[in-house]
This record gives sequence, C-alpha cells and structure tokens, in this order.
Amino acid sequence: MKVDILASGSSGNCVAITSGEQTILIDAGIAKTKIEKRLLEVGIRPDHIAAIFISHGHKDHSKGLTIANKYRIPVWAATEEWKLIGIVDDELRRNIDGQEPVIHGCGYECHAFRTFHNTYNSFGYAITLYGDTSAADDLKVSVCLDTGKVCDEMLGSMSGSDIYIIEANHDVDMQLESNRPESVIARNLSDLGHLNNDQVADALTRLIEGRGERIYLVHISGDCNTPALAEWTVRAALRQKGFEPGKHYHLEVVTGA
Repeated sequence: MKVDILASGSSGNCVAITSGEQTILIDAGIAKTKIEKRLLEVGIRPDHIAAIFISHGHKDHSKGLTIANKYRIPVWAATEEWKLIGIVDDELRRNIDGQEPVIHGCGYECHAFRTFHNTYNSFGYAITLYGDTSAADDLKVSVCLDTGKVCDEMLGSMSGSDIYIIEANHDVDMQLESNRPESVIARNLSDLGHLNNDQVADALTRLIEGRGERIYLVHISGDCNTPALAEWTVRAALRQKGFEPGKHYHLEVVTGA
C-alpha cells in the first residue's frame, strides 16, 4: 500500500491511495491533465482508479473531476454537494447520506464522517485497506481536509489509523495579522473554516498511539502559515505526550498544487 499526495493547498487537493493494482482518489482539485500527469509520475495508471471520494464541492477539491467522465470512474460525494460539483456524468454519481455511511469496494472499506466547513455537507474519510491474509495486515488511512473544528465523532472515526492526512491550514496570529478581508479572516477562524496549527496538534495528541504512525500535514496556507511552524507545533505537542519523531511516529509537511 502507498499514499501519494498529488496536490495540497488552496490551489488544489488530490490524494491517491493505492493497494495492489487498485487506486482510489480523495478529491480531484487540480486540472484533469495534471492529475493524469502526476499519477503517471508516481507509477499509477489513471484507468486503474476504482473510485473517487469528494470531501466537498469547492473547486480546489473538485475541478478535475472530468477525469471521472474520461475513465468512467464512480464518484462519491454528499448529495447536496453535487449542486457545487455538477461536472460528473449522472451515471457516475454516487450519493453519501446518513450518519457515518460505509462504502464497500474491492479490497477496501470507506467510512465517511461529517466535517465542518462553509459548504452544504462536507466529509472526511477513514479508509481500511484489507490485507492479503488476515486482519492483522489491514491498514487504515484517515483523510481530514477543510474543517473548522475536530469533534469527538471525527476522532472516533479516525482513531486507530496507520496514516493520518490532516490539514494544518493556518497560524491564528498570522491569520489575524494578514491583509485578508475581515470577513475572510472571520470565516477561516470559525467552526466552519479551516484548522489552525494548535487544533491539529491537539487532535493528533488524542489520536497518535506511538505505533509508528505516519502523519501528513496538508492544505498549508501560503500566507498565513509556514511548513516549519506547522511541523514545530505538532512535534511540540506530541513531545509533551512522550512521543518522539522517527521513533513513535513519522511526520511530513506537504505543500504545493
């Protein structure tokens, strides 16, 4: 199994999770041609994508979904989010409804969990990839993008993961001191905005067990955060729990679309 973060940030987001010959995408927020190019660069054939799961319909998460039409890939999203997406052929659309719905695929199980963002109905995803021989070989990947807060239900869905892909969007002080309009600052700091470094650090201290989990900090703001600050904040919080990088967990900050 491998994870490739093909794009991360306000210009576009796309995550590829591969097990064997099969890949699923979380979001498709860059141009179709860029997705194809980056898939091939990491050794993934676009026609081997089994499904695409969309966190929400904002363009930095959905604008490349014409790739689904080209390769006839089913796309899962909250029913209301199709009002924003609208570029996927009807027969490829799959609706996610209800409390923590479960989608079963060939070799994986995907739990959608509610997140908090300024859209109709946003989701994060916890994906279990089945091992070849026993449950001991199963791997769990959680992807949490674009949410203003992390609640207990979200933590419950993500707990026990081997890999966490989670946004560390901004530093609060940098956000407040930025040149952004006051309305944008207020939205980003709200419960329907984006996670700040301290919120991410707190969530990870409640999730990491010291089993060598891999953490990817993503969706880093270009003007209201720095990769070094996001990494330092998370490492400092985990150090207080007695966890050291390289021994108890592995951390990487991903930038760029």
